[in-house]
Amino acid sequence: MNATTGMTGPPSTQLQRTVFTRIGEFCTRHRRALLVGWLVFFVVGIVVGGQVFGHLKDSNGSSSSESVRGFNLVDDAVNHGADMVAVIDGAPVDDPATRTAVGAAADRVAKVKGVVDVETAYTSDDPQLRAVDGTASLMVISTVKTAEPEPSVIKQEVTDVRDVLKGSVPGATVKVGGELAVVYDGASTASSDLAKGELIVLPILLLALLLIFRGVRAALMPLAGALVTIAGALLLLRGITGFVNIAGYAVDVVVLFGLALSVDYSLLMVNRFREERGAGYDPHQAVVRTVNAAGRTITFSSLTVMAALAGLFAFGDPTFTSLAIGGIATALLALVAGLFLIPTLLTVWGAKIKPAAQAQADDGGFGRLARRVQRHPALVAGACAVGLVALAAPFLSVNYGNGDPRLLPASYESRAVADTLLDRFPGRQAEPIKVVAERTATDPAVVAYANRIRNFSGVQSVTIDTSLPGGLSSIDVIATGTTQGDTAKDVVKTLRDNRPSYPTYVTGSAAFLIDFQHTITSRLPWALLLIAIATFVLLFLMTGSVLVPLKALVMNVLSLGATFGALVWIFQQGHLSGPLNFDAFGAIELWVPIVVFVFAFGLSMDYEVFLLSRIKECYEECGDSNRAVATGLQRSGRIITSAGILVVIVFAGFSLGSNLGIKEMGVALAVAVVIDVTIVRCLLVPATMTLLGDKNWWAPPPLRRLHNRFGLHEPASADLRERIPAQADSVDDVVHLAAPVVKS
Repeated sequence: MNATTGMTGPPSTQLQRTVFTRIGEFCTRHRRALLVGWLVFFVVGIVVGGQVFGHLKDSNGSSSSESVRGFNLVDDAVNHGADMVAVIDGAPVDDPATRTAVGAAADRVAKVKGVVDVETAYTSDDPQLRAVDGTASLMVISTVKTAEPEPSVIKQEVTDVRDVLKGSVPGATVKVGGELAVVYDGASTASSDLAKGELIVLPILLLALLLIFRGVRAALMPLAGALVTIAGALLLLRGITGFVNIAGYAVDVVVLFGLALSVDYSLLMVNRFREERGAGYDPHQAVVRTVNAAGRTITFSSLTVMAALAGLFAFGDPTFTSLAIGGIATALLALVAGLFLIPTLLTVWGAKIKPAAQAQADDGGFGRLARRVQRHPALVAGACAVGLVALAAPFLSVNYGNGDPRLLPASYESRAVADTLLDRFPGRQAEPIKVVAERTATDPAVVAYANRIRNFSGVQSVTIDTSLPGGLSSIDVIATGTTQGDTAKDVVKTLRDNRPSYPTYVTGSAAFLIDFQHTITSRLPWALLLIAIATFVLLFLMTGSVLVPLKALVMNVLSLGATFGALVWIFQQGHLSGPLNFDAFGAIELWVPIVVFVFAFGLSMDYEVFLLSRIKECYEECGDSNRAVATGLQRSGRIITSAGILVVIVFAGFSLGSNLGIKEMGVALAVAVVIDVTIVRCLLVPATMTLLGDKNWWAPPPLRRLHNRFGLHEPASADLRERIPAQADSVDDVVHLAAPVVKS
């Protein structure tokens, strides 16, 4: 009996008793209780966590920005909530029959629960409620004001109004849009895209896993880890909605990322288990050794992912903060599933999982590729760097949007209404630029300033809102073009540069975009610094090197730059609009690059940890840096490539969604993974590490001592342990005795 592990076996199977060996032993001893616990957790996550879609709400951004302060000033003063706008198109506006039908429809809408006012072209003197050609008119529907409107209430109000107006005017098509409808349609796309993505992704994912592992049980384990992580992510987000606002896209992002991480970690654990079984260990011994080896790797990987996500806190935006909390919790969930669920399933099914075939570690396609790269490392590194910079070039012309209705598919009513307002009611855009002041609308200074604004470049029309109470005024400015176009943003800047003699707040959609962009750019350096420091520390603890973490950060910047260039080329410039089924409108959603950067950076460090852990392991075995690079890539190349393929399948499935923001994110993350597992891991890493040679592992003596005490020391791989003398009683003995065996 082995006193260290409590298992029978040859002396070479003994391990130092660490937290990871204890986790492995715990999973083997309590497998039935753990399986029941995970099943209950999954059911609760689906049932309770699935309710998160009824509690999603976008935030207005930082309350310190001028646009938010102006919006809040008006919002606090008015006695009604957001508006809906119905377009009645196809019937002559002046036709008595049309007038009668519209009046009757307005009366029915006024009786809908939550509606407080209805205004039509026949009850208002506003000429902007009529189309110039006389064949269309607008109905403006105001709803009751609530402090925090529940998504379920918004859904009920929008669907009730649409039901009442459907077919209400003979000979006309009636569509309902406006602010409230855009919010509802955006939330509905989030839930439908998530469901559609899972339905598409999971079967393909299972098929790909079957091809990779050539066994049903081994293939089901990453899928089980993914399902549990999804359920847990939904449950966590449902809890977070009780404290902060969660945007609709945040659910897709967190669930998508949790799915990718759980697949990565499960794949690594199952692959390592098959290696241990191939080395001759029984299932229980193999589980303990798997957790002791791969468990360390996925723990450091998860920590680097969390460090990247922590960068979102630096922006101070409620939605980014909630996304960071949800993402960190999801990464932790994926780690817990990798450490406890997968080993438990391996204990139950391990005897029926086919062991990995034994082969020399440095033989194989990835090892040969590394050695080819090592013949001309400077040429390969230079070519890769130049190529990635060239791919990043389109990002220099990036243009942003924020919550534009055109993110929705053309088939959605709110998108159709927004397009109609732009084309046929240019003076009645859903989101005018507002100049808000604590002065009455009849104040001569307000009137004079409104007349002055009419002469500003890019201004199409100016009206003074006389309905605001409490001594407030709002000058509504309509710019030519779209509500968030270049002209609208120029008008906002002009208004802020040419203020009247009294204090004003410039708000509206274009102002929100400008302020949000300013918040991001001003706080981005702090976010990058936080991510860089945390990542550097973690990679140093894993490798004991100062240069390897710095090199990893530089390569990630190059890789992500190329990803952003592809994002602009595809979505802003619209080069793949046909195959990807979207309408380009010259901008990308502002939050997408930030979210893609953080999550793609996390995934990239995920693969970096997978690769470096094997290279470091090989270097400790043989002491030859070049050989360690080739051997490490051979040992990890297949698993990294397999993980990359599976993650691309996940992201590609969600890119088929209808919401353009989610589609942008899915495609960008898929591109990031493809670049990372091909150009970066297979070419750049071997080339740069070959150029540095033994300098890869350099660190000042104080940091070296720090690493010796607190760093990660990976146990030797299973295929090498078979060749190590039997007197190796611990991980340290394995490392000490490995080098002469390899050199022999």
